[in-house]
Amino acid sequence: MGKPDAEGHGPADGLPGLPPEWGRVVVPDDASALAAEAAQIRRELHRASGLPGGHRALGLPLLVLLVAVLTTLAGLLVVTWPRAGRTDRPAPAPYSPPATLTGRALPALDLVDPGQAPVPLRGLLPAMIILVDSCPCPDHVGDALAAAPAGVSVVTVTGGRTVPSPPPDQRQVRALADPAGGLRSFLGQPTRPGVATALLVDRTGRVTLVLPDLGPVHAYQDDLNALAA
Repeated sequence: MGKPDAEGHGPADGLPGLPPEWGRVVVPDDASALAAEAAQIRRELHRASGLPGGHRALGLPLLVLLVAVLTTLAGLLVVTWPRAGRTDRPAPAPYSPPATLTGRALPALDLVDPGQAPVPLRGLLPAMIILVDSCPCPDHVGDALAAAPAGVSVVTVTGGRTVPSPPPDQRQVRALADPAGGLRSFLGQPTRPGVATALLVDRTGRVTLVLPDLGPVHAYQDDLNALAA
């Protein structure tokens, strides 16, 4: 140590092969002699790590990215969250029978009575026929029976084969069942809970009035009286 190399380079009392501008470099025999320089270097590295542009410079883009992700998620949550009371879905329109149904001929349907005997529906004309497969509606049936003129039948029709007995004060009502559903198919509408549908048919078998939702008598009294003519 401290000797020039074979070609004479390097300081006479330093490390060989080092640039001359570094000056004389001496390696002590005891490494503890470099403790002060090592401590100074560690302090300088520590100060450099706390300068702006280190972790702070990296944290800013991460913060911006986090805010963008949270904003996107919040927007998706607002769009997809189910809101009570939304009115953008239109309410279904009430059923109204085809206009061509009035004036058409009633099909030659055979229904069944409580004893399961076939009953030709056209043999009961003129008649007010009330479909009670979705609502017995005894009040409406009783009102129709009281309003019907002499010679006009009031017929109730239910689905299946079972014919329910009418109330004691409605014995004049002709209660029938329609196992094949032919009358409901003729009307072209499904059953609706709590709603009775009625149609008026004259003695020739022509439908004169369809009541999708049987209501008060005054809505059909004149047409009902006309069936007796």
